[in-house]
Amino acid sequence: MKQSRRKFINSIGAVAATPLLYTNEPIRFSTDFWENLRADFLLTESRTYLNNGTFGPSPKLVVDTIKKSFESTNTSGEYGHTDEVRKTLAEFVNADVSEISLTHNTTEGINIVCWGLPLKAGDEVIITLHEHVGNALPWLNRAKLDGIILKPFQPATTAEENLNIIKKLVNDKTRVIAIPHITCTTGLIFPIKEISEMARSKSIFTAIDGAHGSGTFNLNMKELGCDFYATSCHKWMLGPNGSGFLYINENQLNTLQAIQVGAYSDAGWNMFSNPPEIKGYNPTAHRFDYGSQSKPLYDGAAASADFHTKIGKAKVETRVRELNSYLFAGLQEMKNNLTILTPEEEQSRICMVTFKPKNHDYKVFANEISKAGFRIRQVPESGLNAIRISTHIYNSKSEIDRFLKAVENNV
Repeated sequence: MKQSRRKFINSIGAVAATPLLYTNEPIRFSTDFWENLRADFLLTESRTYLNNGTFGPSPKLVVDTIKKSFESTNTSGEYGHTDEVRKTLAEFVNADVSEISLTHNTTEGINIVCWGLPLKAGDEVIITLHEHVGNALPWLNRAKLDGIILKPFQPATTAEENLNIIKKLVNDKTRVIAIPHITCTTGLIFPIKEISEMARSKSIFTAIDGAHGSGTFNLNMKELGCDFYATSCHKWMLGPNGSGFLYINENQLNTLQAIQVGAYSDAGWNMFSNPPEIKGYNPTAHRFDYGSQSKPLYDGAAASADFHTKIGKAKVETRVRELNSYLFAGLQEMKNNLTILTPEEEQSRICMVTFKPKNHDYKVFANEISKAGFRIRQVPESGLNAIRISTHIYNSKSEIDRFLKAVENNV
């Protein structure tokens, strides 16, 4: 009998993971707990990693799960299936398993939605001026090829302002609101629940770039209320590169046209009929992912979800917010020498802080910070020419203190 995925994870967890997380003992969330969690990651001690918004290093549990799964598939010759993974990811965001399509990254999910929606020339799509290339290019390409019209706007700094901006942009031609949950530029949070409620009342689709949403928020798709949510596992979920998923609200499954299809997309096909036909699509979101998938990578993705769940998704969100607030407050003390671009409003930020030095070129500043032993990200997007810092649960306040000291020495 095949071992279940959860039993498989637990079988290596006792060896590979922090014992505190993989015993039945209650977790005590103290400063020591979060400090000790760093030992669960393979991150080098030679520099401080502050770039989780680009890539989230995996804990040992995830890395070992992938290794063991690769060994299993290659020794048995059975490459396996991903049904259990799909269930785990659905549970992770409180969705039905039928609403989850496995993707390789956020951009793939965005493309599925962008090209599958029934849009025609002249239909309008609301989008921001702070898009990641993964959300910008698919919609720009569809505008180029199909004549849809993009209506970009400059985000404001509060949730209420952003909701009002979008409301004012809506007209009879608006068909889609395609915005990020959290911008990659400044870490601004959009009030997706309120935007989705408004859009639904006007029969407008909500297509959310959730690259920075899974693994930061205690996500609940039933409460969020959007139609589509594309995300990656390799950022805040701390899963492997090449894994992600797309949430498709069950009410939109038959609205979104499957464009690229293959094995598992169909409900039957016949090349001998006259004419040859596809008898229908898979009744679930599985219709949008097809063919052979990498079971080891998706096992790793599921392990990353389990890692968060064992700690507690709400606890993870609280810790992410705590570190963000600590960093934000420290940078505010240097506001005479730098400009913080991330909103001050607490509900409009969670995991990233973006700023620009007033007296130095941002590239020169970034180079000095890098030489001081910190991995950060430059933000040329949207003409910001700024510095982005993104912290996660493996970071500590002492690391932030050292970073703030480096900033103070260079501004």
